[in-house]
Amino acid sequence: MLIHDDVYAWKGFGGLLELAAGQCRLRIFDLGRTATSPQDKVMPIKPIVVVVSDLPGHDTHMKKVSVRSCTSHIATCVVRDFNIQPHRMLYVEYYPASTYGDQNQHHIPAKLDQVDFQWHDGKALHPQWRPLQAPLFEEMMALIRQTE
Repeated sequence: MLIHDDVYAWKGFGGLLELAAGQCRLRIFDLGRTATSPQDKVMPIKPIVVVVSDLPGHDTHMKKVSVRSCTSHIATCVVRDFNIQPHRMLYVEYYPASTYGDQNQHHIPAKLDQVDFQWHDGKALHPQWRPLQAPLFEEMMALIRQTE
């Protein structure tokens, strides 16, 4: 079940300068709320799925900051702001399919990267990216398509 889908703004570092402040699209799914029949009530190990993606064509007054460049900071803020237990969360970066070329003849498929963190004192540290593999990739894409 989708529990949040909106633009999420995070504050940056450096006091007034707010270096690395930015915005992204944030979708939070609670897979524990999707069971429809008694046999579907198996609780996933990580029932909270957080999907972050860059905003298309979004520029701040300074410089565009990607979700990849601030992933640890975003994860830390999301866990704090939405009261999520980090060990129960699957954190995913979503990059939609795109085309390029004079006649859009080149295609880059959609990409989903799972990001694993080491958590220390409520802060996400040392991100490790890995592509989601089937069948989890297809399940996540189905959830994302429901929100587009």
